[in-house]
Amino acid sequence: MQADIGLIGLAVMGQNLVLNMADHGYMVQVYNRTVAKVDEFLKGPAKGKKISGSHDLKGFVAALKRPRRVMLMVKAGDPVDEFIDQLLPLLEKGDIIIDGGNSHFPDSQRRYEALKAKGILFIGTGISGGEEGARHGPSIMPGGNPDAWPHIKPIFQAIAARSDDGAPCCDWVGVGGAGHYVKMVHNGIEYGDMQLICEAYDLLKKGVQFTYPELHKVFDEWNQGALNSYLIEITADIFSKLDVDGKPLLEKILDVAGQKGTGKWTGIDALDRGQPLTLIGEAVFSRCLSSLKDQRVAASRHYKPPAHPPITARKDFSDQISQALYASKIISYAQGFMLMQSASDEYKWNLNLGAIALMWRGGCIIRSRFLNKIKQAYDQNPKLASLLVDPFFIGEISHAASSWRKVVSEGALMGIPLPCFSTALSFFDGYRNATLPANLLQAQRDYFGAHTYERTDKPRGQFFHTNWTGKGGDVSSSTYNV
Repeated sequence: MQADIGLIGLAVMGQNLVLNMADHGYMVQVYNRTVAKVDEFLKGPAKGKKISGSHDLKGFVAALKRPRRVMLMVKAGDPVDEFIDQLLPLLEKGDIIIDGGNSHFPDSQRRYEALKAKGILFIGTGISGGEEGARHGPSIMPGGNPDAWPHIKPIFQAIAARSDDGAPCCDWVGVGGAGHYVKMVHNGIEYGDMQLICEAYDLLKKGVQFTYPELHKVFDEWNQGALNSYLIEITADIFSKLDVDGKPLLEKILDVAGQKGTGKWTGIDALDRGQPLTLIGEAVFSRCLSSLKDQRVAASRHYKPPAHPPITARKDFSDQISQALYASKIISYAQGFMLMQSASDEYKWNLNLGAIALMWRGGCIIRSRFLNKIKQAYDQNPKLASLLVDPFFIGEISHAASSWRKVVSEGALMGIPLPCFSTALSFFDGYRNATLPANLLQAQRDYFGAHTYERTDKPRGQFFHTNWTGKGGDVSSSTYNV
């Protein structure tokens, strides 16, 4: 019997996706560069399931139904291209290559175009949910060649997570690199969510002197309300985990954060397209700052924390922190969705932002109740410029604003760094202001570089230059914005 789909790469994610597919009735053929892994997998977790293995790519491809569906779960970068080059002589027109790794979207765009010219259908699909999601239902974000979608849709939607209403957390995203672009932004938002939670934890622990059992209780309570999410849920669990000596394990974990690069890619892309993705940018820089452990330890010897009276109304301040966290989270998603809309306009992807929120409601790391409201916002107004002008979110931000300001102010007075809480509030204040001091900035640019400016009493698009000193000329620089 020929297999419905083949998968290359039997690391944790690959193995669990294969088992998930087999559970849903699909025959899966597997291959791994280290062929011993194939045998180990077949004798172990895959034993008794509709899974077969190959020790070479020729046999692997021959075992697949046409059109052949080959899914790569290998390290992003050169390994993807190397496997594509090895597969091409073995495939025929109309066959499908699926890259399910964390590839950078320009690479997926390049592969889509190159393979399309050869008659091969390429799919670059983002997959989120980690090991558990891959095994029991991830969020899947496919993009690439739309001709391939009908051939992989039944498999992908069968293995995907389900939202509360039963809809699969998987749908077509768009052509070219759209799938991996949406996954990149998902990961950037994940960076922001995690940093915001860390700042709330820091405030509660240092500022309010909460014990670990109290932290567990607070986060467990938050998970019952508007902040309900996978990350809040696991954070509550983390606070209750004890090491072998009976002390909180978290106390023994070094405060140096790692990163794989997707948050950085999101920030760079935002800068390239002039989008104010301030919160995710700060989340990335916070990880960078954490890596300067030795420098931070040395600096701590020279500076005492500011004197600040202890917080006595602990429950009230805890509630205010939850409001600040919620408001900042809204800002993070608003920025992320603005970025996706900008990319969609540029690349003509026609991204369905409401459908993307639906895909993130289950299976993925940022899954949360909150995403239902985002989907509703874009369902009501598909051309919504920002979540911050949706009626529901206007009400939520307005309700949380005073607590948010109190928390950011108290954090500054206590000397507790709140980079994401603070930048979220600054972005909000900038976005809600009809006028900003950029008029002075434009005057400065024109003064020293003749870069010109627009006037409030003239139509947009007309540019002017002033001879500020009376000594300069009337010639201005070319007017452009990157």
